[in-house]
Amino acid sequence: MMDLRPIAYLIGRMLVVLAVLMLAPAVIDFRAGLANGSDFLESAIFTGGVGTLMAMAARNGLQEGLDIRQAYLLTAAIWIGLPLFAALPFLLGAPGLGFTDAYFEAVSGMTTTGSTVIVGLDHLPEGTNLWRGMLNWIGGLGIAFIAMIFLPIMRVGGMQFFRTEGFDTFGKALPRATDIARALLSVYAGLTVLCILTYAALGMSVLDAIVNGAATIATGGFSPSDLSFGKYPGAAEYAGAVFMLAGSLPYIRYVQMVAGRPGPLLRDPQVRAIVTWTLMATVVVTLWRVLTSDHEVEPAFREALFNLSSILTGTGFFSGTFSIWGSFAMSVAFLVGLIGGCSGSSSGALSVFRVQLAATAISAQVAMIQHPDRVVALRYSGKAVDPETINALMLYVTGYILTIGVLSVVMTLLGVDSESALFAIWASLGNIGYGFGPMVAETGTFRDFPQAAKWVMTLAMLLGRLGLLAIFVLVLPRFWRR
Repeated sequence: MMDLRPIAYLIGRMLVVLAVLMLAPAVIDFRAGLANGSDFLESAIFTGGVGTLMAMAARNGLQEGLDIRQAYLLTAAIWIGLPLFAALPFLLGAPGLGFTDAYFEAVSGMTTTGSTVIVGLDHLPEGTNLWRGMLNWIGGLGIAFIAMIFLPIMRVGGMQFFRTEGFDTFGKALPRATDIARALLSVYAGLTVLCILTYAALGMSVLDAIVNGAATIATGGFSPSDLSFGKYPGAAEYAGAVFMLAGSLPYIRYVQMVAGRPGPLLRDPQVRAIVTWTLMATVVVTLWRVLTSDHEVEPAFREALFNLSSILTGTGFFSGTFSIWGSFAMSVAFLVGLIGGCSGSSSGALSVFRVQLAATAISAQVAMIQHPDRVVALRYSGKAVDPETINALMLYVTGYILTIGVLSVVMTLLGVDSESALFAIWASLGNIGYGFGPMVAETGTFRDFPQAAKWVMTLAMLLGRLGLLAIFVLVLPRFWRR
């Protein structure tokens, strides 16, 4: 039987960290004279108490370190268990959500999905909006936080633990997992500070700049306003598009660039592809809007750039009236949302890397059909790709598409109309956050979805954040056998 003590010990330590982080919004609301500060303090005390007891009860659990099964189980436990406690401020304080909605909101934040069930964000206590932004930021590069704090005591192969989240380190730019985590976290924090300062310079209030900046770099999408970036039209939309794309690039490339090697970032086929595809989609939608309506070019281009960048990177911010632009724009949005950002970033969906590799494999198969005697060598970025990698890739892509289909059908059986159901699963599995369809149109949120449908979306968010297989492997009987 698997020894669960190491997992309990590490989860306990993480809960203590989470409790400490809750003190920041508590202080904000106490200083504003709001009772919501007490709710955050109660949540912090309970979370810290449970975490301390768990860590003390299982303090001998890491004597032999973790094996790969425990590492996978720990990864799933982090993303499933920590939101239970992260949801406490939403339950005990503003906005006073029920358990299902509070857990949905917390999972959406920590998985950087950005879907919400809260209406009236502009009127929430500042501490609550700050907490939502913090959840996005923590979840955006959560694996680096875990590695920084806990890998030294886990005694499990650090790179092996990174792989339990599907995190691609692109050739180990640094020799140890803790070194990689430290470098990633430095880059992540630096980009966040730069984004916050840019937003503040463009006229956002301090709180709005902090929350939006944290959510932008995390590609999380939690905004402190019901209007999202519609509250800041103009230059802030251009800045938001740039920083969302920056947050969706492979972070390891930034580490290499800071180390004095910008070449890998500039030559990375993922980077070139995501920039090219974003511009192509933006130009196409802009031309369509200008030619089919009386919209001026600049506003049409700006809104298309911002919204499509948000969808492609899986951020979830919105601006303007994108949701009612028509079926053509929605079709383009759906396609780019399936692609997602780059591997090795906080973005979700299939990822640029998988889409590029799948296109290469399909092209090779077509060439072999046309010329059966021809031998086609699959290569990516100048390197040969072995058949095992291609098989795993095709399994993942097929599983991803099937999961969208199956969960969309389940949603319709739970009383959600087909359009809202499809886009809800698309947004959840891809950690995109956007809502389209009749059930979303009135409030722009998922508040009116049935409770059971929200649990299906929560499952999809977790599957998307962990790359499907890290969750699916846990339900295999042989995973639990020695």
